[in-house]
Amino acid sequence: MSITAKPTPGKLLLTPKDHALIMIDFQSQMSFATHSIDAITLRNNAGLVARAAASFKVPTILTTVAEKSFSGPMFAEVTDPFPGQGLLDRTSMNTWEDAAVIKQVNAIGKERLVLAGLWTSVCIVGPTLSAIEQGFEVYVIADACGDVSAEAHDRAMDRMVQAGARPMTAVQYLLELQRDWARSETYESTTGIAKLYGGSYGLGLIYAKTMFHAQGG
Repeated sequence: MSITAKPTPGKLLLTPKDHALIMIDFQSQMSFATHSIDAITLRNNAGLVARAAASFKVPTILTTVAEKSFSGPMFAEVTDPFPGQGLLDRTSMNTWEDAAVIKQVNAIGKERLVLAGLWTSVCIVGPTLSAIEQGFEVYVIADACGDVSAEAHDRAMDRMVQAGARPMTAVQYLLELQRDWARSETYESTTGIAKLYGGSYGLGLIYAKTMFHAQGG
């Protein structure tokens, strides 16, 4: 039996309307002990994810742990794209055990979740395994997470993938939401985010635009 190809995207690809993003504990105290990724790259990738979500109007939950008593403020790179949005502060290390967060998850009503935050082995593993057990699909943005060591981060990613989580990267998240350069309504925003936060890829866009007036990725 032959298979006929169709010009349609696979169902496992993310779209702006099919998921909610949860950004967890991007806070000063949590970042001090993070060594699996350097602080500059971490802040850059977190900012890219936040701006991508804001640009595509992805429903986003921002949550902190012990903000005033211990962990400190959330990165401005994460909060600035969502002006006026409140932060859900928790006492629990596992975001999924916080009633206020779960209330927001249920209010949004998406069965597909994307997670990023600190630390991978605690504050990302906890909600990921909990949500998967309850029937949610979970994607984890690996390079917008960090841990006390590369080993801790890698083993946490392994554990989540073994449980069914789907790993991805920050730039992948941005480009998967855009997915077609003919989508003119988000073209400038997407390339603008890539130019600011996309590293060498962003520099390539700036170069191509300046030298050849090129469009697209």
